[in-house]
Amino acid sequence: MAQIMDYMISSQPLRMIDLTVDPAKLSVRSLVIRNVGYLPGRTHYRQGAVFQYWAIVYIAGGSGTYRVDHGEAQQVTAGSLFLFQPGFHYDYGPDPGGYWDEYYFTIEGTRYREWLEHWPILPNTVMHPGEDASSQNRIDRIFALMDSGTPADADRSALTLESLLYDWVQSCQSSPAAQGKTARLAQLLEALSGTLHEPFDAAAFAERHHWALSTLRRTVSEYTGFALHEYVHRLKMAEAKNRLLNTEQTVKEIAAALGYGDVFYFSRLFKKITGEAPQLFRRNMRSK
Repeated sequence: MAQIMDYMISSQPLRMIDLTVDPAKLSVRSLVIRNVGYLPGRTHYRQGAVFQYWAIVYIAGGSGTYRVDHGEAQQVTAGSLFLFQPGFHYDYGPDPGGYWDEYYFTIEGTRYREWLEHWPILPNTVMHPGEDASSQNRIDRIFALMDSGTPADADRSALTLESLLYDWVQSCQSSPAAQGKTARLAQLLEALSGTLHEPFDAAAFAERHHWALSTLRRTVSEYTGFALHEYVHRLKMAEAKNRLLNTEQTVKEIAAALGYGDVFYFSRLFKKITGEAPQLFRRNMRSK
């Protein structure tokens, strides 16, 4: 994954990954991700942008506006989703003096036609699926799959993106009852994210947040696809990757900061989940 600095866009490192395999080797031809990017702390407001390809944009933090063909400015907040399509002019970005954290996915293929025909999707309207840890996990998985550089993983990244977009669009159409359930689930996942810096005690967590332990385990498993403890470990490993890339903390310091008293256990978990030992991950990512 390339990390670059562009102070016109943000004061923080930008992460971008291009498709590196021959599209002719892909099994999924109707939806191909050309590139993905993460622009944390974006401050640049772009005017009159015209795009050659379709793009899906998700805002994970901050706020701003999005405007199509000089029409009315639409508000963008954390958890907002919007699209770019060829043939339109876009003005978009954070408010003056503000920022937003942007993920974008540039795509090509014919799959989007079925989305427009059969999905409740609004191509020139800001949608608000909201924020949750599951979405972030799937975004991280798309980036990891794109970064692997194999045709099979490029196919998997496209299918993961379509699944994520489907869930985002459907969440915007939820009934009030479903929205209430989604809100409670979002609160649960946010609370789990708040356990990153302490040893995780499932029973104590369930009692503190008024969940039956069995219900807590079943809910997390059904929604994320992972058992409760594995899900928490994966949240911690995502934060560990962030610290390995963006700080000079030692592996032992990172392990302690994430509630692991045994650095060897932490390192084994990290390798099991990411495929690389912590120091190797840091060295390989920083050399790109």
